[in-house]
Amino acid sequence: MLLIVLFGLFLLWRIDSPRVERLRASVVDQVVPRLEFLSAPVTGAANMIADFQSYSALHEQNQQLRRELQQMRAWREAALQLEQENAKLLDLNNVRLDPQLTYVTGVVMADSGSPFRQSVLLNVGRRDGIVNGWAAMDGIGLVGRISGVGRTTARVLMLTDSSSRVPVTIQPSGQRAILAGDNTIYPLIDFLENPDEVRPGDRVVTSGDGALFPPDLLVGQVTLGSDRRMRLRLAADYERLEFLRVLRSHETEGIADPGDLVVPPEPEPELFGPFLPAAPPSRPEGSAQAGAEGG
Repeated sequence: MLLIVLFGLFLLWRIDSPRVERLRASVVDQVVPRLEFLSAPVTGAANMIADFQSYSALHEQNQQLRRELQQMRAWREAALQLEQENAKLLDLNNVRLDPQLTYVTGVVMADSGSPFRQSVLLNVGRRDGIVNGWAAMDGIGLVGRISGVGRTTARVLMLTDSSSRVPVTIQPSGQRAILAGDNTIYPLIDFLENPDEVRPGDRVVTSGDGALFPPDLLVGQVTLGSDRRMRLRLAADYERLEFLRVLRSHETEGIADPGDLVVPPEPEPELFGPFLPAAPPSRPEGSAQAGAEGG
C-alpha cells in the first residue's frame, strides 16, 4: 500500500495541468510551514554546535596569544638587558685592554668521541708556549681549559665535562656560583649564594677566583632546566668548533699579608742617618761679656 501511495504521488507530481499545479501549490503551502516548525530544534542544535566549535577555536587562539605574550615579555627583558650592556660597552669603548692577555689560535683536529669525557684536541702545543690551565674560547664564549699539553698538540677539557668546575659571576646581581659540568649541553649552576636574585637570561662571566681563568670572560646565560634547576646556556657554539683561541694568562702579583692591602710596607732603615745642617759656632764667654758692657 505504501508503494502504491508513493507511486501515485509520483504520477500526480509529474502531471502537467493547471489543476494539478494548483493542488501541488496548496499541498506545499500546507506542509512547508509545519516542516519549518518541526526543523527548528534541529536548526537550533546545529547552531549550538557551530557556536561551541567557534568558542573552542577562540579559546585555543586565546591560549596561544597568552603564550606568545609571555615569550614577548621574556624577549623584552632580554632586549632591555642587552640595551644596558650595549650602553655600558659604549661607555667603555676607550678602555685599554691588558696587552699581556694575548692568544694562540689552534685548529680542532678531533673530539673525545666518548659520552663520559668531553674534550677536543688542538694542533698547538708546547712548541707554541701552551701551558696547562689556560682558557680556550671560540671567539664568543668560553669553551674550556687546557688539560694536557704535548709537543705539537693540546687537549681542551670542555665546560660540559663532568670533572669541570669553574667559578663564575652572574650579572647584574653579582652572585658567585660554581659552573659544574654533567656531560650535557646545559651544565649546572651550583653553590649559588642567593637564587632569588637570579633570573633566566642573566649574563654569566668568569669570576677569576682561584686564578683559574681571567675574570669577565663570557660563559653564557642562565636558563631553567626541565628539572627546575638553574642551568647555563653556553655562549660558545659547541656544534661548530673549528678554531679555538687559547688565552695566554700571566701571573698576577701575590699578596701574602692582608695588611699590605691597607698599610704600605715600612721603608728599610738607611745605613747613614740624614744629613742635618751644622750648628753655628758658639762664642766665648769673655767676648760675650765685653760686648754686653760695651752696649
